[in-house]
Amino acid sequence: LSTKALPAIVQGGARQFHFTVYGNKDKTAKVSNAISTQYPVVDHDFDAVVVGAGGAGLRAAFGLSEAGFNTACITKLFPTRSHTVAAQGGINAALGNMEDDDWRWHFYDTVKGSDWLGDQDAIHYMTEQAPAAVVELENYGMPFSRTDDGKI
Repeated sequence: LSTKALPAIVQGGARQFHFTVYGNKDKTAKVSNAISTQYPVVDHDFDAVVVGAGGAGLRAAFGLSEAGFNTACITKLFPTRSHTVAAQGGINAALGNMEDDDWRWHFYDTVKGSDWLGDQDAIHYMTEQAPAAVVELENYGMPFSRTDDGKI
């Protein structure tokens, strides 16, 4: 990747990025100012570049794009092999769809599980927002495991 224009910070504005991708035979990236006659040069202009296509990267790219930013999401892996998909560890949220549940109980369990060493402000935010995040993911088409009666 070669940068033609450094990110410019405009007072009250967003950063702007420009980069050019050059290819070569042994498939290693090479910074060059020369235009190759053997390989095509592809110029891209983005307001934001998100590196990583796991859950956090895809959600960040989606949010930026939804907010009107011209966004690129790049990954070294095939998107379905990014870590969130490969981990298969599940997601925790106090949905209250199977039995009585509350995000505060989830908060307490998480803080206790961290031996009270976890960032309690971050845990508070995560556990309070988790049910809405799960519903959002379901609305995007996330294939959650379900019970026989269709509950997550």
